[in-house]
This record gives sequence, C-alpha cells and structure tokens, in this order.
Amino acid sequence: MQCEGEKVYFEPGSCPVCKMDLQAVENQNSKEVEDEGISEESIFNLTSKWHTEEGEEIQLEDLKGKTLVMVMIYTSCKAACPRLVADMRHIESQLPKSNIENLRFVLVSIDPKTDTPERLKAFAIENTMDGKQWTFLQGTESSVQEFANVLAVKYKKISPIDFSHSNIISVFNPKGELIHQQEGLGVDNKETVEAILQLTQE
Repeated sequence: MQCEGEKVYFEPGSCPVCKMDLQAVENQNSKEVEDEGISEESIFNLTSKWHTEEGEEIQLEDLKGKTLVMVMIYTSCKAACPRLVADMRHIESQLPKSNIENLRFVLVSIDPKTDTPERLKAFAIENTMDGKQWTFLQGTESSVQEFANVLAVKYKKISPIDFSHSNIISVFNPKGELIHQQEGLGVDNKETVEAILQLTQE
C-alpha cells in the first residue's frame, strides 16, 4: 500500500498515515549525478562528426575529460594562420609537461575541402605539432559553420584559396564549457596560460 504516493519528506521520522519509519533514499539530483551530465553551454552537445589528421572519425564529445585549447585555421593561409599556430605553440611552451598531460590543443580547419586528413597530418608534422597533445579536425562545411558560431568566429571565403577570419584562441574546461578567449595575433597570452594552468591543476 502506498500511503501518500511519491511524497518525499526531508526530515527523519515516521509516515503520518501508516506510522512506519521513513526510509532514506538517494537524491537523484545530487551533485554526483549532475557532474556526469553535459551542461547546455557545452560544445559536447554538438553531434557533428569530424575526421582527425589520423583519419579517425570522432565527435567533439570524444575530447571530453581534458582541457581544450581550440583555434580555427586553414593550412594554405599565408597571413594570420601561421601567427595563430605560433601563438598556440608559444602557449604550449609555457606549460609544465605535467599539465600538458591533461590538455589537448585542437586546430579546426575552416577549409574542409582542401584540408583533408592527409593534408592536416602533413601540416602537423611540418609544424612539429604531431605529439599526442595536438589534434587537427576536418568537418563538413555545415559542421564548421556551426562550430564557428559557437566560438563567435567569423570567416568568409574571399577567393578560391583564401578566407578572411577571426583570430580567436578559445579555452574549454573538461566538460566542454567555454572558460576564456584570446583575440588577436601575437598578443600577450598571460591570461590564457593562467586559465589553462588553473584548469589542468584541478
């Protein structure tokens, strides 16, 4: 017999109907349960599929559990992208090796037609960014646009081989939530490094 259906009491005692002792139950909305989920702000909600420079098909959620430092580039760029790549390497150079173990640097191509996994792999090797902490992603034009919108990165094709684009490096916590953004080329990255250190030391 259910005395009062799904009614829950927050103080110990007995049921006012049948007088039996109340039993403690686990709160399903506890922090532990909450921690398992993905918040509405997380990039892991995006279900698009991507290819890595190794040719593996992944979703962004597969990057869950590590701090992510992300930037959007294209490999044939001769102006801004080499500076963004240099900024990413400069950020990495300021971090202890123990922190890098909890970190993933992700470079997302805005030119998926040209930047095949093979081309991204060659670019990674050429720029000494082929360690396990580096990941390059090729998506579809729609998934790239969707991801750019999330990062507030604007880009536009201005010729068959050139794009104009925002120069933004974004830092995400292990749950995929945006924590910090650095905008510009060759800027002081002290705040970016501090944000990464805090996340990778937790």
